[in-house]
Amino acid sequence: MKLIEEKNKGMILLGNEAVVRGAMEAGIDFAAAYPGTPSSEIADALAMVAKDYGMYYEYTVNEKVAMEMVAAASASNLKALTCMKHVGLNVASDAFMSIAYTGVRGGLVIVSADDPSMHSSQNEQDNRYYSLLANVPMLEPSSPQECYEMTKKAFSLSETLEMPVLMRTTTRVNHTSSDVLVGEVKKREEHKGHFEKDPKRFVIVPAVAYREHKELLARMERAKEMSESSELNFVEGSGDTGIITSGVSYLYVKEAVENTGIKARILKLGFTHPLPEKKCTEFLKGCKKVLVVEELEPFLETQILALKAKNDLKTEIHGKDLLPRCYEFDLLLVEDAIKRFAGLMETERKREEGITVPPRPPVLCPGCPHRNAYYVAKQLTRGKAIFPNDIGCYTLGLNDPYNAADFLLCMGSSVGSACGFSKSTDQAIISFIGDSTFYHGGIPALIDGIHNNANFLLVVLDNRTTAMTGHQPTPGLPYNAVADGLPIILPEDVAKGCGVKNVEVVDGNDLRALRSRMKEMLDKKELGVLVVRAPCILLENREIRRKGAEINSYEIDQNLCNQCGICIENFGCPAFYKEEGKIWIADDLCNGCGVCLQVCGRNAIKVRE
Repeated sequence: MKLIEEKNKGMILLGNEAVVRGAMEAGIDFAAAYPGTPSSEIADALAMVAKDYGMYYEYTVNEKVAMEMVAAASASNLKALTCMKHVGLNVASDAFMSIAYTGVRGGLVIVSADDPSMHSSQNEQDNRYYSLLANVPMLEPSSPQECYEMTKKAFSLSETLEMPVLMRTTTRVNHTSSDVLVGEVKKREEHKGHFEKDPKRFVIVPAVAYREHKELLARMERAKEMSESSELNFVEGSGDTGIITSGVSYLYVKEAVENTGIKARILKLGFTHPLPEKKCTEFLKGCKKVLVVEELEPFLETQILALKAKNDLKTEIHGKDLLPRCYEFDLLLVEDAIKRFAGLMETERKREEGITVPPRPPVLCPGCPHRNAYYVAKQLTRGKAIFPNDIGCYTLGLNDPYNAADFLLCMGSSVGSACGFSKSTDQAIISFIGDSTFYHGGIPALIDGIHNNANFLLVVLDNRTTAMTGHQPTPGLPYNAVADGLPIILPEDVAKGCGVKNVEVVDGNDLRALRSRMKEMLDKKELGVLVVRAPCILLENREIRRKGAEINSYEIDQNLCNQCGICIENFGCPAFYKEEGKIWIADDLCNGCGVCLQVCGRNAIKVRE
C-alpha cells in the first residue's frame, strides 16, 4: 500500500493522511476512533493500513469508548492514537480529563479536528481550550507537512513527559492536499503490550487524584520548558511590527505579508500550550505593536495581553478588534486586517460580488430510504407531531417537503429530548435516529425512557452503515475495519434487552408496510421502537455493479401522468424535475430504488425497457 511503502520522498497527502503516515513512522501500535468530519480520513486511513502495517485498529461505537481504549493501550506500554471531530471530544472529555491525571506509559496522541464555519457540525467550538482545561500539551499544525512532522513529535513528547498530547487541527488543514516529504515506515508484526498494575496511579479515586493533580502540574512545568526551546515555535522576518499566529492562519499571514509588502516579524507558534512565555515576551519587547491572528476564540490573544500586563510592556496589542471571532479566515480577510493594522487602509474593503451561484442546499440522495420514513410520518401526523432528530444523513429531514426535524442538540439527543418532551407535553412524538448514532449515544436515554414510562415512537433508520462520514461499519454488521466474522448487534435486540416491549422491524422501502407499522405503534400510546431497515442506496448500487448487474432506470408515461406533483412536492426525490409543464426523471440522478412506483397513484412511472 502506497501510504506504507513509499519512503524518503515526497507524497501527495491530505493533512489527515499525513497524520497517519507520521503515526506509522513513530511506531504506532494501537488506534481506535469513531468517525467524524473533518477527522474521518484519519480513521479510514488507519483502517486501510492496519493489517499491512501491523497494528490494531477498530471503529468504536463512540469517542468515549475510543478514548478509554487508547488509554488502556498506552497504559500497557503501546503507542496509541485516537482522532475525533471537535464535538467528539465533548463525548470523550470525561475520560480525557482523567488521563491527564494518570499520565501515560506508551505515547498517546489525541487528534481534535475543529470545524470553523461549521461545514459539517452543530457548533464551531474552539478545542484549544481543552488543553487549558485538562492541563495537557497541545500542538497545532498549519499544513499537511506539519501534520506529518508534528504527529511524530507528539508521540515523542508524550513519552518524554508521560502525558497525553492533544493535536488540534482544523478543516482546512485536515482536507488540504500537498506534497509531504516523508521518511521510512518500518513494518512489523502486530504485538501485544503488558500492563503492570499500579492502582495508586491508574485508579482515580479521590486520594489518588489528590496526589496526581500535583504531579500533573509538575509535568506541565517540564512541558513549558520544552515549549520554550521547541523548534515548532520560531520567529521569521524583521522589523518592529509583529504578528503572532498559529495553525492555518500562519499560511494566510505569510502570503498576506508578501502581498502587502509590509515589513513584519512573525512569531509562528506550533507548540501552543503551554505557551512559550519567555519567547513571546522577548518577541513583544522587540515590537512597537503586535497583531494576533488566530481563527475563532482569542486563545493566544488573551495570554499575550496577560504577558504584556505582567511585564509592564508598552507594546500595542491587536487581535479580535480587527479580526472576527467566528467563522474561518481566508487570505483576503487576513490581508485586510494586516493593512488596517499597518495603517494602510481605514476600514475593511467591501468584497467584490462575483457570479451569483444559485444556492444548492444538501438533500437526501435519490433513492435514500430515509426519505420513505419521513414521507410516511408526515402523512400519518400531517406534520403535527414533535419530531426530535439526530446527527447523520437523516438530519436532512429538516428540509422541505418533510419538515421532520424540530429539535436537535447532539449525537443521541433525539432519544433524550423525546423523553423530555414526553414528560413536558401531551403532544405526539416521533423521534428519528440512525443506526450508528443509536449505538453511539441513544441507548442510555432509551433505558431512561422505558424505566420512566415515556410515551414516544423512536424510529431507528437502519441503513446498515455510518453513511454521513464515509460508510464506516457499525455493530449491526458482521465485520469491522479490519476483521469479519464478528457478532451482529441489532438495534431491535438492544431495544428488547433494554425492556422495550413495543418493538417492530419493517422494510424501509415498503411504504404500505411502513405506514401500517408506524400507525399501529403510534396508536398504542407507549414507548415503541420501530427499526426501519433498508441499506444505503449508494452501497446497494455499488454491490449491484460489483456483481455486473444492471441498475433499473425509470421513465414517466406522459399519457398517464396528470402532473399532480406528488413525486416532487410531497415525496421530494431530487431525480424528478419539471420542464415545459411536464414531470420527468433525470437518468443521471436516479439511483433506481423504485419506491416512486408506490407513490404514484396513477401508475405513470414505469421501468424503462
